[in-house]
Amino acid sequence: MASEVQSFDVVVIGGGPGGYATALYGASAGLNIAVIERDKVGGTCLHRGCVPAKEFLETAHVRRTIAHSSDFGLSVSDVKVDFSVSQDRKNEVVDTLFKGVSGLLKGRKVTVLAGTAQVQADGTVTVLDGEDAGAVLKGTHVVLASGSVPRTIPGFEIDGSLIVTSDEFLDLRSLPASAVVIGGGAIGCEFASMLSDMGTSVTILEGLPAILTGCDTEVAGVVQRAFKKRGIDIRTNASVTGHTPASDGSKTTVHVEGGEDVEVELVVVSVGRRPRTEGLLADGTGVEINERGFVVTDELMRTANPAIFAVGDVVANTPQLAHVAFAEAIVIIKSILGESPLPVDYDRVPWAIYSNPEVAFCGLTEAAAKERGYDVIVKKDPFGGNSRARIIGETDGVVKIIAEKRADGTAGQILGVHMAGPWVTEQLGAGYYAVNWEATADEAAMLIQPHPSLSETFGETLLALAGRGLHVG
Repeated sequence: MASEVQSFDVVVIGGGPGGYATALYGASAGLNIAVIERDKVGGTCLHRGCVPAKEFLETAHVRRTIAHSSDFGLSVSDVKVDFSVSQDRKNEVVDTLFKGVSGLLKGRKVTVLAGTAQVQADGTVTVLDGEDAGAVLKGTHVVLASGSVPRTIPGFEIDGSLIVTSDEFLDLRSLPASAVVIGGGAIGCEFASMLSDMGTSVTILEGLPAILTGCDTEVAGVVQRAFKKRGIDIRTNASVTGHTPASDGSKTTVHVEGGEDVEVELVVVSVGRRPRTEGLLADGTGVEINERGFVVTDELMRTANPAIFAVGDVVANTPQLAHVAFAEAIVIIKSILGESPLPVDYDRVPWAIYSNPEVAFCGLTEAAAKERGYDVIVKKDPFGGNSRARIIGETDGVVKIIAEKRADGTAGQILGVHMAGPWVTEQLGAGYYAVNWEATADEAAMLIQPHPSLSETFGETLLALAGRGLHVG
């Protein structure tokens, strides 16, 4: 006997940031919404990505602070890391936030079903497995929010002990004495930084000419120099060909084409993420999937089927960031409600990398601005002259601001803000507003920054950009 079809205004497949944000925002507007999630609401970001990784990075920050306590006249000796305690704390943080998201969905009367879902040619959504297997839903609109999984590479089969991705790493109960991180992007640099600060000997193997490709080159250079100063071995243009485990399984040797092999206790594969779209769509839905497995949408997140939208990591050519998924979710609901939303401007979204030093940026890099034909003025100010940075003992870093050059040679509209240094992920807000409100250098420079604060470096850079700096020329 066929299951009775349940009807909703919106059916969302996936309960990660894009999916649950779509549900919460839509429910707050009075829409009747169902979410189908194969695991737990919160998705990769909450359970296997952003949140747990940052908890471990905070543990590393605490250890780093203690390690330098003698600089402040405090005598602390024999500091040991019990990573299992950090793991338990991470689980507590994640569980609390999971209960919060679940409570919000319940409070707004969102129907949550458990299982893997597939969109059928007639527009219905079928739950294929899990607790609610066999359920059939019909939505006036369907939102694809099935997320992503870590990419892997040939020759490095994931075994959860010697070879791991971010998923397996985040469940470790102890730390290795040595590790290779394959991939020097944002996630790879966060793991490398955290491991190094916890006492692990770390080697980064990056296939491209530099780490943090996509960041402003000077900002990436700050991180690279800081990493090397801490003893992190960074090898760029490095191609890995496989690995050979030791007979006792305690270590493995990573083979580098044309380079020196590396023997380590753990290999972290961090080469990006791929969309989870396998089996998501039955034949005949009209939705386009590109050659890399991503869902193709227009600027309002609509697929080629006008009743089906997509959000988050499954969407082609957009940043795989939770806060971008939140913004895309709002665009979708506003579109459904006929409210003429503004599309997400992906050139101007905020980026945050939680390595030590941190990286944060929005807008165009200097190179990208020039490639687009802008004549630019660039100003930068290192954190070495910032009094608060000196006080806390973290002076590696820089603020760099790019503005369009006016015909009279002065700085006009701010095109990009790029930072590396202490707590810059918490400082980017002012730069984000400046870029997205299309402020000019002199307009933004009028705003007062508190003293002493790390944010003064942003203010000082703006003053210099506007032509009359105080502490920076």
